Amino acid sequence: MTGRRADDRVVASTGFAPYTTAEDRYAPTDRSRPNEGRIVVTNNPETILIVLPVPLYSVDGTLFYDTQACNGLRLWLENFDRVILCNPVLTASTPPESTRDIVAMFKDANLDLRPLPTAWTPVEFARKLPATRALLRTLIRQATHLQFAIGGLWGDWGAVAAILAANDGRKAAIWTDRVESNVMRFQAAEYSGARRAYRTVTAWLASRLEHYVIRRSSMGLFHGMDTYRAYAPSSRSAHLVHNIHLGPEARISADDLAAKMARGPDRTVRIVYAGRVHRDKGVSDWIDTLALLADRKIPIEATWYGDGPELAFARDKVRDLALESAIRFVGSVNDRDTLMRAFRDADIFLFCHKTLESPRCLIEALLSGTPIVGYDSPYPRDLIQAHGGGVLVAGEPVALADAVTGIIEQPRRLAELAEAAARDGHPLIDEEVFRHRSDLIKSLLAPSVAAA
Repeated sequence: MTGRRADDRVVASTGFAPYTTAEDRYAPTDRSRPNEGRIVVTNNPETILIVLPVPLYSVDGTLFYDTQACNGLRLWLENFDRVILCNPVLTASTPPESTRDIVAMFKDANLDLRPLPTAWTPVEFARKLPATRALLRTLIRQATHLQFAIGGLWGDWGAVAAILAANDGRKAAIWTDRVESNVMRFQAAEYSGARRAYRTVTAWLASRLEHYVIRRSSMGLFHGMDTYRAYAPSSRSAHLVHNIHLGPEARISADDLAAKMARGPDRTVRIVYAGRVHRDKGVSDWIDTLALLADRKIPIEATWYGDGPELAFARDKVRDLALESAIRFVGSVNDRDTLMRAFRDADIFLFCHKTLESPRCLIEALLSGTPIVGYDSPYPRDLIQAHGGGVLVAGEPVALADAVTGIIEQPRRLAELAEAAARDGHPLIDEEVFRHRSDLIKSLLAPSVAAA
């Protein structure tokens, strides 16, 4: 059942029971939509169904959504006449940081919200699959264009939707921004015994599901070269795409870039990173690299922005090395302007990523005119292939410390890298990358939706 307010174009529904906001803005029933619960034929030429794993948060009945995901939704609405959005819902007592009231934000948009249940264990997934599958099948037959984000195993509603679409003979695009099974396999190593065995088997099953779904879908949209290389062989039509939520205003200005390039060589080198403080991100290697630079008497000022499960460990390690004056872990920073200013002020964006993924922080650094210096993989290599706005090395701290030392010892090298980074980042803005993905999805030319 679905409820809606007559003057709102946003519809919120669980697909199982009426969804009511804190303001009771939705009536429990809506006789203007008598077809709810069965297949509905729409004549809208550009209705896209998007299934994403990014959670919606329900706080006293009001739905909150990640701020950057809201920007992505805004861009989907610019490229399609109507959007049907499906995400799992988590109940929270207060809105998480960096989230917005999605209904209030998009109240005038042609948006149909369809919250899905969470099902992150085998038992939950088996119990909730029948009803969710029925809802997704109905929504697939209402939409003219389909994009499903996959990743994981239990509760991977994007994969379920992709299989249903393939069974219906529908052309769907699959979206990924990291090789989830690779991340799951890496994280399984943190455990031992039966827990490690369970997570290893789950990662193997997830890998089989990923490739099965990609093979059966008409198009693969793979964010970053790491993901593209992993999945392209299984796709009928593979495309390298990017994902960013910064507009043209995020590009470093000509004046700021000139000032950055004019900095003298005899000074403290500013190093930055932004992301989750997690083993996936190589937090221990990051500290080890900086410790090697400090041992070489290179003046550095390094800051990691972000929260995560390894934050206490990282701070303890820095303290044990007596490097508190050179290395800071400042925790979460929700002010985007503050973070981007830190990116622009930095000389080097240092990273030690351990898994196959495509973190947006590398693109954000390039847009800021800050060269990316870190562990080599296809994703960063592709980002800087045009102008060389960074230096990539084998994945170990000594090689990374040697690379940073080599850059600093050349008087003009930092300035050259800053200019190259700004050039590499210039085309990677949100409107361009979302238009690219939208055009690819539209190129599938999905057949007319027919009633069952």
